[in-house]
Amino acid sequence: MLSDLSQQTLDLLNKVDVSTLNKTTLSQATSLNAFDLRGPALQLYPVLTPLRNKLPREVSDRGDLATRWKAVTGVNVTNIDMGVSPGKRSGEIQITEQDFVASYAGIGLESSIDWEAIWAGGQEFDNKATVVQSLLRAVMIGEENLLLNGNASLALGTPAAPVATLATGGSITAQAGNVVFAVAVTARGFANSTIAGGVPGSVTRNNIDGSTTVFGGGSSNLSPASNAITTTSGNQTINATVTAVPGAVGYAWYLGTSSANAKLAAITTINSVSLAANGAGTQNANAITADNSTNSLVFDGFITQAFKSGSGAYIQSLNGATLTSDGANGIVEIDAALQSFWDSKRLSPNEIWVNSQEARNINKKIVNAGGVPLFRFTVPNGPEGPTPAIMGGTSVAKYWNKFTQQFLDLIIHPNLQAGMIFLKTNEIPYPLSGVGEVNTVRCRRDYYQIEWPFVSRQYVYGVYADEVLVCRAPFSLGIISNVGNG
Repeated sequence: MLSDLSQQTLDLLNKVDVSTLNKTTLSQATSLNAFDLRGPALQLYPVLTPLRNKLPREVSDRGDLATRWKAVTGVNVTNIDMGVSPGKRSGEIQITEQDFVASYAGIGLESSIDWEAIWAGGQEFDNKATVVQSLLRAVMIGEENLLLNGNASLALGTPAAPVATLATGGSITAQAGNVVFAVAVTARGFANSTIAGGVPGSVTRNNIDGSTTVFGGGSSNLSPASNAITTTSGNQTINATVTAVPGAVGYAWYLGTSSANAKLAAITTINSVSLAANGAGTQNANAITADNSTNSLVFDGFITQAFKSGSGAYIQSLNGATLTSDGANGIVEIDAALQSFWDSKRLSPNEIWVNSQEARNINKKIVNAGGVPLFRFTVPNGPEGPTPAIMGGTSVAKYWNKFTQQFLDLIIHPNLQAGMIFLKTNEIPYPLSGVGEVNTVRCRRDYYQIEWPFVSRQYVYGVYADEVLVCRAPFSLGIISNVGNG
């Protein structure tokens, strides 16, 4: 009987309209679902501040608008002979002295959060803490860029007229009278320059208190026009070069028949360019009418202090040439710098700071010069026994100074522009020099946070500092610029 009932049940089920069973009162598509959200919010942005992390900080209690120091830079500078006649005295030596001034600058940023945003975060997201933490990190990131690239006082001026030559190929309009203009840019100017948007001139910033601040965007004045070039069919490429501008990390190039129609065609990290097409930018050369390279609201960073006249720093432009292997696991251009430091100053830098491009090229030149492929052969033990594997890749982390018999650290910096190598000295090896720390951040006021009074239903914060980068021996810095990629 049970088997009969089961069969009857099956027969009844087979007669049921199945479509009615597919209907669900509440399904996943109704969206009454839990929310699988992980908290707190992830912080997915880099905070790379290697110079800031390395530099000692000191707070001054002396006030003033700047910190100052004096230095004796030479003794017996006229090189008086040492020999003395019997019973007579020797000649009188001459010494040289130099005064240094580093002006303080206020730096800082602000952020805000409304009350509703705090409530919306609940217990999972502390949005108020996130805003304050993000603000402090933003100030540190900005400070790092200033420590390397800040430019308060080194005007780039007006570059020389570029020198243009005709080359084969390309698609520049075939016509007479093609000329090239150049604009030099600082690191800040380079970061804010694009073919579509152009090169920044004077910048007006709207501040949170309703005021405005005007400062230079990091570009030089426009150069004179290059020599005129006539392009013909099959010869529609123009190569141009301009004399290196001290303090520039890049160059913007305009192509046309006059400044009124020459459009932005390229932005390079070296003082030369190959233009194979008409300018695609919307900014014309005549839009650049003044030198806007400096920002008097900040302080001079390492690059600017090295380039400034009278610094005594080692400065060398490769004018687009690439680094050269010496065939003995060294780089010719770096060795020339290190030899100059020893020959003229009797010291050695401690660090070589590079962009990732130069780090790759240095590694390639040094490893290739060894003549033997380098790799690591490993035999890890797995569950099924040894599994041979080859591990590729090399990295040059230190560089041997042939003249002082010491290693220099080779470090990649996130804000150092491609085409530039920066040499930094951390100790002066002169007896009783009195220098102490060669490079410091000196503050009238170190980091401080302000929580502003309520004027609306918002918390508004500011993080500020009042400081300056002090390099007590600028002659111990070095720059190799306009390094070609290769």
